[in-house]
Amino acid sequence: MDIKSGHTAHSKNGGGTILSHTTIPPEFLVQIDPQKCTQCKRCVVECSFGALQFEDKLIAINEKCSACQRCVTFCPQSAIAIIKNPQAFPEHATWTEKIQRDIWKQAETGAILLVGNGTNLPYPTLFDHMLIDACQVTRPSIDPLREPMELRTYIGKKPPKLQIKVEGPKQNGGFKLETPISPNIKLDAPIMFAAMSYGAVSLEVHKALASAAKNLGTLMNSGEGGLHKDLYPYGDNIIVQVASGRFGVHKEYLETAAGIEIKIGQGAKPGIGGHLPGEKVTAEIAETRMIPVGTDALSPAPHHDIYSIEDLSQLVYALKETTNYKKPVFVKIAAVHDVAAIASGIARAGADAIVIDGFRGGTGAAPQAIRDHLGIPIEVAIAAVDDRLRGEGIRSEVSLIASGGIRCSADVAKAIALGADAVAIGTAALIAMGCRVCGRCYTGLCPWGITTQKPELRWRLNVEQAAKRVTNLVRAWSRELEEILGALGMNSIESLKGNRERLRGFSLDHITLEVLGIKPIGK
Repeated sequence: MDIKSGHTAHSKNGGGTILSHTTIPPEFLVQIDPQKCTQCKRCVVECSFGALQFEDKLIAINEKCSACQRCVTFCPQSAIAIIKNPQAFPEHATWTEKIQRDIWKQAETGAILLVGNGTNLPYPTLFDHMLIDACQVTRPSIDPLREPMELRTYIGKKPPKLQIKVEGPKQNGGFKLETPISPNIKLDAPIMFAAMSYGAVSLEVHKALASAAKNLGTLMNSGEGGLHKDLYPYGDNIIVQVASGRFGVHKEYLETAAGIEIKIGQGAKPGIGGHLPGEKVTAEIAETRMIPVGTDALSPAPHHDIYSIEDLSQLVYALKETTNYKKPVFVKIAAVHDVAAIASGIARAGADAIVIDGFRGGTGAAPQAIRDHLGIPIEVAIAAVDDRLRGEGIRSEVSLIASGGIRCSADVAKAIALGADAVAIGTAALIAMGCRVCGRCYTGLCPWGITTQKPELRWRLNVEQAAKRVTNLVRAWSRELEEILGALGMNSIESLKGNRERLRGFSLDHITLEVLGIKPIGK
């Protein structure tokens, strides 16, 4: 994911004139307990947004507070608390406090409202309205502590049938596989790391994800910003991206990776491109992306050489030919209303895997209007695509990877039951590293060293510790997946794939149940 430039308080946008004084009440209040505070100034050092300053005494500038919790976490006396501003707004069902704040910001700046992370609007989460079946009495469950459980899966094309030739005595293993097998990537657990570009996140984040992917036997994704030279040794556990800007794409980049992903769309901002502002393009990022230092890195919304499925097929096979047909090629798309038809075309274009990114997917920056109102949930998208491919008899031609809002092991299990081969997590991995989801990624001031390129902030993210925390998270989810499979009476994640009979809908209307392909509870 890339960062789109823009400011809501100190720049001009579309001819708007910035007002010098704001009348917007602060969203958060920093409370300092004078009885506990020793004036050590640690909080001033830790706050990268400048919300805490020291002038004879500690002063809180509430307007700058993002509730990132950095000061709270590192205050040695536990003297700081951050609360929502309790100031009362007149209650109105239409003109809510949030709507009023957004109008005030745009009235003062004339700017597009930029946000980070995934949408925070209270749309129903369909995963929370699906319940997983369990075995009782006549269908025995399996104890994962006593029986082997298989979470391993393979990403890539699968042949519809196998041709085996017998050569010699069967007891001596005299069999030869005659069916050609396309390149597949083995995952020890069906959980990958989603695409996050170098520039949108720090190099330390990439190193932590690469290390965790190697430890776990899974994959990280470089995102569209190229691959730093320090990550090349991790190539067997990295998917590299080819996006519309073609940043950092060269032969060695393609050959180093385990697979290649063509980025068409992103769940948090379908239909628009990306923009990494020049102030974030440091010497290392410029070298990696192959652009001049300090220049804006613009990714157009469309690939200017792809306007049809035939055009996409040409790029898929060009990448395969460049890597001697040894690398699977993925295509990433945003979950939109006609996602099933699009996925069918991608499968026929020769792609080995399709990554579908739901509208809750994270981003470094996106216009709020786009992030909150475009796209569809990943639950519906995966079910619709799986149905379409099965109906056309081409489901085995491509793997499906669900992304965008995967929060826990239960979400993983439900996504796979709906038809996914694996999932990709982004925000969950960043939260494991320390992200507090404050939504200010686009400022480049991340106090946790995650979405920043400032050296004085980057060092705060310890690569070894971050990698260990992410590794622990995925291993914990994997153990929980084994427990879920055991409760279902299954010993393999493959048995769950597309098995919607083991899901039931709770408080879902009949149309949603029909699209998801699941029954209501009690049936």
